[in-house]
Amino acid sequence: MRLPARLTIAALAVAVASSVAACSSNAGLAYDGGGRSPSAAATARIPPGTEAIKTAPAGPAIKTAPAGPVIEVTGAPAGVKAKTGILADATTGQVLWADLPNAERPIASITKVMTALLVIRAGDLDRKITVPKAVLNYVAKYDGNSVGLVPGQTLTADQLLYALLLESACDAAYTLATAYGPGLPAFVAKMNALAAQLGLTQTHFTSPDGLPYPTEYSTYSTPADLVKLGEIAMRYPEFSSIVDAQDYNLPKGDGHGHYWFGNDNALIGSYPGAVGIKTGYTDVAGHCLLFEAVRGGRTLIGVVLDSPPTGPDAGAQDAAKILNWGFALKQTG
Repeated sequence: MRLPARLTIAALAVAVASSVAACSSNAGLAYDGGGRSPSAAATARIPPGTEAIKTAPAGPAIKTAPAGPVIEVTGAPAGVKAKTGILADATTGQVLWADLPNAERPIASITKVMTALLVIRAGDLDRKITVPKAVLNYVAKYDGNSVGLVPGQTLTADQLLYALLLESACDAAYTLATAYGPGLPAFVAKMNALAAQLGLTQTHFTSPDGLPYPTEYSTYSTPADLVKLGEIAMRYPEFSSIVDAQDYNLPKGDGHGHYWFGNDNALIGSYPGAVGIKTGYTDVAGHCLLFEAVRGGRTLIGVVLDSPPTGPDAGAQDAAKILNWGFALKQTG
């Protein structure tokens, strides 16, 4: 268990769903996508004409077998509306549930997990970074989410990471990428190089923030890859402490104005034990959420991609159903 469970009332917690065996994966697999290929009907749910968004065979497993107690899987979570998703035990790597785990889809702002990971691995989070003038045109051109960073002001890398991960700020992503690339092309190249190094064979980035360019489908990944990325990122205390925060207040200081960032992950502060990780949304990607929660000594990590836009927290609603089901499973051994 990486972090203690929250002692908050479960506003999003729902009753444990009844079993739907058709969507369940085999117990005992380790981040390998459940060992099954999607059906023709499932593949057909991927929008036509999206050549880069395809279903591929399962890649190498992250782990060859669960290392520790095995969770006995019965049925599957009910009422999940996301087009793809996965849930795993973060400690052992055992996949508990998966639906099209190797389907490549746009991931929107979950992209920022890789951006943050690159910055954290580079070190020196006290590094002072000046907000570039070009950030204004960048955010305006792609209609990106912004916390209103002011060109010429100076913030530390750590402060920008809070804006990036809590508010999903594209102006923070651009500022960090230009500093750590240096420049956007170099930074994106580093993102893809790290993805390859980590074995994320079905992941590709074209931006540091998940904005839909050059097309809506240019940046993509799979549930299986994203769970692996999330598990790796959560090993870094600098990362896990940020995504677990409900908000971050930055008083006016030397070189910058006052900022306040609120966590846009609806699970944080609402779902008992939720400790992260990252939201995402575009019109094509739908509502996406990479999530992790700790309860009763068990750490579960998962992702949902393309939850229908029934509301701003559609991804969190799907995640809560999946987590409730997962935490209700019995452990053997």
